[in-house]
Amino acid sequence: MRNERQEKIVDIISRKPVGTQAELARELEKEGIHTCQATLSRDIKALRLTRERTAQGRCRYTMPRERTVDVEARLRNIFSQCVTGIDRAQNLVVIKTLPGLASAACASIDKMAIRTLVGTIAGDDTAFLAMRDDDAAEELCRRMRKLI
Repeated sequence: MRNERQEKIVDIISRKPVGTQAELARELEKEGIHTCQATLSRDIKALRLTRERTAQGRCRYTMPRERTVDVEARLRNIFSQCVTGIDRAQNLVVIKTLPGLASAACASIDKMAIRTLVGTIAGDDTAFLAMRDDDAAEELCRRMRKLI
């Protein structure tokens, strides 16, 4: 639920200028997502949204500009230290790690707020990443393979 809600928040702020939590809550309601102010505040913090002024002088929420670079840097760090292999089965990405490190890899990947990532499951040395569709899994595999 949280990932779905946060994904919808990113979608909304990329389409329209939303400047307050109240406006964002109304937009989420239109999309069928009911949330309280405290949850919305936590989502904004987790997504690291910032408010910027538009040319018209109004404030709007925006994604951090360094987000793409940050994701790549985190993935590179994780992969250089613990990942030994990557494969894909339809919309699932399977990551093999050194023993005991799959959970750490999943925790880091979960915090990256990858919009097409549905969820992760970690064992001792294997992690499963469920992606929205086959294309998203293929794209993530391609990006990850470049890092190892």
